[in-house]
Amino acid sequence: KKNLSQNKKIFFFRMISKFVKRHFSTLENIKNVGVLGAGQMGTGIGIVLSKNAHKHVKIVDASEEQLSKSRKFTENLLDKEISKQRLTSDDKYKILERMSFSIKVEDFNNTDFLCEAVSENFDLKASIFKKIDPILPKHAIIGSNTSSISITKLAAVTTRASQFIGMHWMNPVPVMKLVEVIKGLQTSEQTLQTTLALAEASGKVCSASNDIPGFIANRILMPYINEAVWTLYEGIATKEDIDLTMKHGTNVPMGPLTLADFIGLDTCLSILRVLHNDLGDDKYRPCPLLVNYVNAGYLGKKTGKGFYDYK
Repeated sequence: KKNLSQNKKIFFFRMISKFVKRHFSTLENIKNVGVLGAGQMGTGIGIVLSKNAHKHVKIVDASEEQLSKSRKFTENLLDKEISKQRLTSDDKYKILERMSFSIKVEDFNNTDFLCEAVSENFDLKASIFKKIDPILPKHAIIGSNTSSISITKLAAVTTRASQFIGMHWMNPVPVMKLVEVIKGLQTSEQTLQTTLALAEASGKVCSASNDIPGFIANRILMPYINEAVWTLYEGIATKEDIDLTMKHGTNVPMGPLTLADFIGLDTCLSILRVLHNDLGDDKYRPCPLLVNYVNAGYLGKKTGKGFYDYK
């Protein structure tokens, strides 16, 4: 029993030492974090970086309207936390004091770590990285929130491939615990450790994936959602019965079609196209019904209509 107790003490000491070493040795130089994109993902990332990691956060977006929505969403979320007695008014003040909003990417000139959270499109991301790369300090790390695109391919458009990494946050960011971390071919160990430390300081747990399209989460999730859409398209069952079966038959919080609406049907389609094109396997071919919904502008909850109506 004494040996067992001693082993437990050694184990916990090593775990604590590892935690302290990672956080204090790798995060001491990460004071200013930039977030590119003020949508639902970017806003959520900014909130947890300020609230939990206590970093100074600059959220940049080309749209003044989107920035206004982002700030309002942040304030409303913090007010809800106060009403549930999870935060104080002073906490809210400090969190907002650490956050700023801008339409100028030039304001990333003092950023130590950049979290990119724009739409899931390689050409869009690549063009933005080419523009921002020379603005960022030479030591800055870029973490892309891509959920399917090759990190190595994205890193290649920058001059800092060793300081480029995949940092796939789960939606909604303030609620979901996971960050999927993906090393590119040239990502350095220092970049990896800093990214893990930043995610953990933000209150997240991390999984590690190799740089293969879809990584872990969407390599499994998107075929599941796509198959549910095919089941609806082929008339096997109604959307309600598909979701009912999976929700109560597999004990998940929501069915696949509801989940697709929450993710965004355009996002689902973009990821499936990456999987289909890059892996060349027809099992990832997007269902025509999903394509038609996106073409019609039925993108899910964010537009008020997807497989279900939200208006």
